[in-house]
Parts: sequence; C-alpha cells; structure tokens
Amino acid sequence: MEYTDTAMDELRLKGDELADATVEALFTSGQVSRFNTLMRWFTTSGQALPEGLPDAARDYLQATATPPEWVDWAVMEQARQFFIDNDVHISTALSFAAMPACYVVPHVARLLSATHSLAYPARRMAETGQFTVYLLQPDAFEAGGRFLPAAQKVRLLHASIRRHLQQEGRWPEPVPICQEDMLGGLMMFSIQVLDALHRLGVHITPEGAEAYYYAWRVVGTILGCDPATIPPDLQAAREFSDRYMLRHMGPSTEGAHLTRQLIDMYEQVVPGTLLDPAVPALIRFLVGDTAADWLQVPRSRWDTITKIAPMLLGTIERFEDRGPWAAQLSDRLGRLVTTLELSSLTRGRVMHYAIPEELKAAHGVPTATARWTPPPPTGS
Repeated sequence: MEYTDTAMDELRLKGDELADATVEALFTSGQVSRFNTLMRWFTTSGQALPEGLPDAARDYLQATATPPEWVDWAVMEQARQFFIDNDVHISTALSFAAMPACYVVPHVARLLSATHSLAYPARRMAETGQFTVYLLQPDAFEAGGRFLPAAQKVRLLHASIRRHLQQEGRWPEPVPICQEDMLGGLMMFSIQVLDALHRLGVHITPEGAEAYYYAWRVVGTILGCDPATIPPDLQAAREFSDRYMLRHMGPSTEGAHLTRQLIDMYEQVVPGTLLDPAVPALIRFLVGDTAADWLQVPRSRWDTITKIAPMLLGTIERFEDRGPWAAQLSDRLGRLVTTLELSSLTRGRVMHYAIPEELKAAHGVPTATARWTPPPPTGS
C-alpha cells in the first residue's frame, strides 16, 4: 500500500467492523454491565466461556480466539528473545518516548482526555505494561496464556470509546480511533520504541529489530487493524510513521497536561526527590526539544547529564558480552526491574480492560487544534 494523504484520509473513515458491531449489540440490549462482570473471570486462552454470556459477545470471542493463520512462530520467538534481552530498555522507551509520542498528536491527546483514564496515568501505564508482559510470555498464544483474552478486551474497549464519542457528538470527525490512528498507535509501540533504543545507544541487530516489529504487526492484526494496511516491514513502517506524524503532530493543552501527569507519576515512583529532574530530562532526550517544548517538558541541569545515558548503557552491554553468565544475570536483573515497576503501577492488581459504560462528562472535545506545519524542503 502506498501511504499517500488520500489513502490515509480514507483510513480515517474506517473503524473496526467486528468489534463495533459487538459493542453496539451489547449496548442496545443493555448487557454491558453483565458482560463486564462475566469477563472478569475470563482471563486465559482455552478457558471455557462464562455461562450467560450475551450471544454477540460469545460470537466475537469465538471469532477472535486464535492468532492469524499467517504467523511465523520462529520469528515470534526471535521477537520474544529480543524483548527479554532488552526488557528494561523497552520499558524505558515505552514510558518516556512512546507515550509522549502519543501525546504530541493533538487529537490522540484529546481522545485520552475524553476518557475516565485522564486522571489515572498509572492505570494507563499499568494497562500498557501488563499487556506487553502478557505478550512476552512463552505461552502468550497457547492455552493458559493471558495475552489473547486481554487483546480481545482491549479491542472492545476501543470500540466502546468509538461508540461513546460518536453517540455523544464529542468528536469532530466521523470515526474516533480510526484505522489511521490505530496504525499510528502501532507505530508508537514499534518504530518509536526502536528509535528510542537507538538514541539510548542500545545495540540492536537488524534481525532483532525486524522481529520486534513483526510481533507488533501480529498484535495490530489481533487488535483490529486491517492486515492489508499494516506496513509489511520496517522500511514501510518508517514511511507510514513519518507521514502520520507530519500530518498530525503539534502542541495541545491536553498533550501538555497528560505529559505533566506522566512526569508526576514517575517522580512518585522513583524513591526520594534527588532523581526527580531525571524524568523530564529523559523524556526530552528521547523525544527531542521540539516535541518536548510542545509538551511543556521542563528543562533542568539534568538535560545535559541524561546525554551520557548511551555511554552508561554501552558499559552494561560490554558487561553482558563477557559471557553467557553475564548476559543471564543482566536479563534476570532486567526482568526484576520491569516486574517491580509494573507492580508499583498496578499495586498488585490485575487490569481487566472493562468496557466503559460512559465517558467522563467533564471533558469536552474541542474541534480546533494547533497542528505543526513542516518547513518547506530545502533544495540545492
């Protein structure tokens, strides 16, 4: 697919037909609360569906119970190993680069601001972190795995938000969380993360990067992206991501507010106050000064200190290269840090990705937006 403005405009008119029809049936029949209650007990693949589940929900869950037939499991195992080898770095990239990248797209920031999750950034990060951890497990797609049921619920969550915004007339475009934005989100968690790893100085092989992106292609299909429009490889993904950001990135009040919440949350997670300035400094280092200024990320003396992060990570990687024992120790420490971070965000609870029965009424969705206009190309 060629990612022209015309083609991407067409993607803005499309949602997720299967999930949208399921959510519409649940709301029309008044069965959302019943569905949410029953689905709290449905958490693993292969588990019997709860008795009393609405027919529309049962049909949807059965239709989406398995991964795409085209999945190359050898590549997925490569991706899992990539996750394991770089889990702390990936968690850092997700938290301090991918999420702010979402906030620098004004209509995405407004969408997040229109949901209940606005005041609960820890919940938003916990849901993302838990979802990723489920994906990393060896049994993620097998009986007993938790990833597919979580993905099925997230897909319905997105459909319910689409319905709320459309029904309440609180979205200026025909389709909230449209196919273009779903693909844009996929780029945040794939291309943007790989870019952040590169800025951090993490050594990545071309095979590892491609496998990581491949895993998110699979995830995107499971979450309702049209497989025919998902960029097939990293080169195509870069083309889509660059065009998407050029089309939409810019400053917004909501984006700055969400970023401030993210900074506050991580300053509370980090013990004491000495390292607090490192949080905004790391965001600024990973997203760049232009985006950081749009998001009103504060400057500090740590902006200079953070630039030595690639050197520190290089030292860690040289330690890992000393032998299998060093790499294994580093991987275990990485998993421990990731587990402790997620535990701090979730407070030991399991995120259930329930369908919201209503959106936060206090937040309207303004139609005006300040969008960045790229400078004209310079020719010789």
